[in-house]
Amino acid sequence: MNSSVDEMARLLADYNNSDSLIYGIGNVGRQDDGLGWAFIDWLESESICPKAELMRHYQLHLEDADMISYKKQVLFVDASKVPDLKTFQLEKVEPIMDFSFTSHAISVESILATCQTCFDYTPDVHFLTIKGYEWELQMGLTPEAKQNLEAATTFFKQNLNNRTGVIYE
Repeated sequence: MNSSVDEMARLLADYNNSDSLIYGIGNVGRQDDGLGWAFIDWLESESICPKAELMRHYQLHLEDADMISYKKQVLFVDASKVPDLKTFQLEKVEPIMDFSFTSHAISVESILATCQTCFDYTPDVHFLTIKGYEWELQMGLTPEAKQNLEAATTFFKQNLNNRTGVIYE
């Protein structure tokens, strides 16, 4: 289920603490697959959420269930191939053991379910997906993916500026 605009605006401001993790998934060497990392790059360049732990990985790992068990909240960010997605989407994640695990793929829902099962703990998890278009072995985002990243970052930055809490340092 999509989060409301108000929830999206609140989200990043609430992540500016050491109990939060913002986790970019992707591969900058595969064009738009680098959107997750590009979002983390934006956070760093703008000094947004400097107290949060920021991380980049090529893919999710089963061990990530242990890592998130130490956090109150986690925001995963990744590129999306979903045809219906216009620019970006933010969803609250519920734990679902969907058996998607392979050596190269495991879902965010399965990571959360594994955390719940193994550590008897469920952090608050959201998943930001940004629409991508090309996935070839090539550096750099496509112009369309850059526009979608800009739409997401502009949305968050404008709404962060409307909040009273300090998120820039």
